[in-house]
Amino acid sequence: MKNKLITSILGSLFALSFATAHADDKAAPAHWGYEGKGGPANWSELDAANQACKISKEQSPINIVSKDAKKADLPALDFGYKGGSAEVINNGHTVQVNLPAGSTLKVGSDEAALLQFHFHTPSEEKINGANFPLVAHFVHKSADGKLFVVAVLFKTGKENAALAPVFSALPAEGKPNPLASFDPAAVLPTDRAYYRFMGSLTTPPCSDGVRWQVLKQPVELSKAQLAAFNKLYKMNARPVQPLNGRVVEVSK
Repeated sequence: MKNKLITSILGSLFALSFATAHADDKAAPAHWGYEGKGGPANWSELDAANQACKISKEQSPINIVSKDAKKADLPALDFGYKGGSAEVINNGHTVQVNLPAGSTLKVGSDEAALLQFHFHTPSEEKINGANFPLVAHFVHKSADGKLFVVAVLFKTGKENAALAPVFSALPAEGKPNPLASFDPAAVLPTDRAYYRFMGSLTTPPCSDGVRWQVLKQPVELSKAQLAAFNKLYKMNARPVQPLNGRVVEVSK
């Protein structure tokens, strides 16, 4: 009788321990990425906070078909970027350049502060069905919480002098690389014509309501610079998403 009681207690304790461990596993969201079980097709299943990745009808990125873009009298993009110190970080999903306060973007009556920019390879946006080797997303936030993202596309060519301090010393994951001086304005192309559409974040939680501006003119970077990034990330781009009736505008 005593042995049966001990066995029953031990069995109960084991069941409780197993249930607790199992509950902890469920509580911890799975790591998202770009391939396999953590890839884009499964983002909505990894965490309840990621439901927009599946159900939202205005997801990014998209394929921009130039002949279908509606010509519009869009406001000029007024880049009030300032040079200063910066920090380059490898967050495990991309290389990101964090910038100090002071740089802004004005689009008509809207104004937003530049927070950071980061890279995706190949470009997440497609133009007429084709990717570019790389894209930089400049992320801005207005005082009322609206997000404005400006996409700068890259093609291979000559070395990009503005990005030389970034690509010459790309950091390992979790080891920030401080830059004493960096000018984000120098990364932008001279022609500021752009495509505009409403979209979302291209990474979990895929929140929508993001105002996208994709600059038409690509800028150059060298094959060596691209190769340096590819040593860290060979592919970190979400596939294009359905347009779902959204209108893509293009500045005249």
